[in-house]
Amino acid sequence: MKQVLEYRTKLIDRLEGTVESFHQACLAVSNPFKAVDEGGWNTHQLAAHTRDVEKVVYGLRIRRTVEEDNPEFQNYDADEWIAANYNADEPLASILDELSASVKKAASMLRGLPPEAWSRLSSHETYGEGFTLQTWVERGLAHIQEHLETVQKAA
Repeated sequence: MKQVLEYRTKLIDRLEGTVESFHQACLAVSNPFKAVDEGGWNTHQLAAHTRDVEKVVYGLRIRRTVEEDNPEFQNYDADEWIAANYNADEPLASILDELSASVKKAASMLRGLPPEAWSRLSSHETYGEGFTLQTWVERGLAHIQEHLETVQKAA
């Protein structure tokens, strides 16, 4: 059990550290509106996407898994979401500040949970049952890490 508790503590620390690295990497990009990959999203879009996914996907799934008994989550279409919600005029610093605040709030909540809460279950309309709170935290971290690596290539 000690190893599991240590893993979860490090997971939360990594989540906070990765979002801070993402924040700094985005600000280091000289032109945040230049596509990172040919035909792909730019840093500003990636930042907005990462913030939004934290709020409406992984952050939401984390909160609901803690608060509800076996919630079911809907599928999320990133391209559809960004087409409907992206605002190129939104300041990059504001996007990143919102992302950081959301992750810090989640990390604070996670640190206060009893060990058994990490095993609370949820399901997904497409992928089925058996998703634990820990799974959503791990996936949220992986999502931020993925986009951190992409933005670092653009810097």
